[in-house]
Amino acid sequence: MPKTALIVGGAGQIGQAVSASLLAEGWRVIAGRRHAEAVQPVEGVETLVFDRNEPGALAKAVAGGVDALIDTVAYDETHARQLLEIEADVGALVVVSSASVYCDDKGRTLDEAGETGFPRFPEPIGEDQPTTPPGSATYSTRKVALEQALLQGARRPAAILRPCAIHGPGSRAPREWFFVKRILDGRRVVPLAFGAASCFHTTATVNIAELVRVVLGRPATQVLNIADPRAPSVAEIAGAIAKVYDHDWRIVPLDGPPAGEVGAHPWCVPRPLVVDMARAAALGYRPVATYEESVAAACRSAEAMAARGVPFAEYLTKMFDYAAEDAFLETA
Repeated sequence: MPKTALIVGGAGQIGQAVSASLLAEGWRVIAGRRHAEAVQPVEGVETLVFDRNEPGALAKAVAGGVDALIDTVAYDETHARQLLEIEADVGALVVVSSASVYCDDKGRTLDEAGETGFPRFPEPIGEDQPTTPPGSATYSTRKVALEQALLQGARRPAAILRPCAIHGPGSRAPREWFFVKRILDGRRVVPLAFGAASCFHTTATVNIAELVRVVLGRPATQVLNIADPRAPSVAEIAGAIAKVYDHDWRIVPLDGPPAGEVGAHPWCVPRPLVVDMARAAALGYRPVATYEESVAAACRSAEAMAARGVPFAEYLTKMFDYAAEDAFLETA
């Protein structure tokens, strides 16, 4: 009998990649999703429609037991408690958190960077780097509350994964759209803040899926970073996406931060955020793809979703003020 995995958030970009990976390994895969009309699952993957926030829904989904539950959308302590309540019916848990939980030696995090200044992280950031305190105030404090509740309460193996700037097919917040839309709109010049040198470590969904496969082969309660084998700068990202479309850019580096919205981009950080992958490597993890090798799938997916009228995350809609860019470039 094949092992059974339930993926919560199975219709999302991470869920789709994990589904394909585990299916190829011979698992029976059930993709849990909130809406029946969501994107079609990977061929061979079963679909189960439920809302995890409805009382008893998650317990019903794992009734009879599953060998693994992969939660790609867990967000806070409430979700951790849901998972702990049903862990008797689960062989192992894998939960996706975020590298945004880290803080520097002054307690600065990504969430408060606008008020307190951008964190000064070690390079690379290991899993033992301090995290922000748990709470309900921000995305990162909620993710820490999720992590701590699981680490303290789990009686079955619970692996927590901390990705960075996630990219892959099926995203409704595709950072790559910043460059893809410009290419489709015929833009040839792009201003980029911080000298076009921003380095926010990227994480391909296929690499997340590979680490999920590895940790399920060696189940344990642990915290693991997950990112691409090399952290490209935003200028290198622009070049990789241009190559997908056979496009030529003229990049205009801004010496400092964005001038209003001009120069802002989805990887916009004044100092590097790069994570250490040594702990995952010690388990036998090896990356499936580099950013350059995997970005085309993310680009083509974003293009197709936009053509179908799929709404993207609101922040992306604010990054295409071409009139402001042209006015700035005239004086640059």
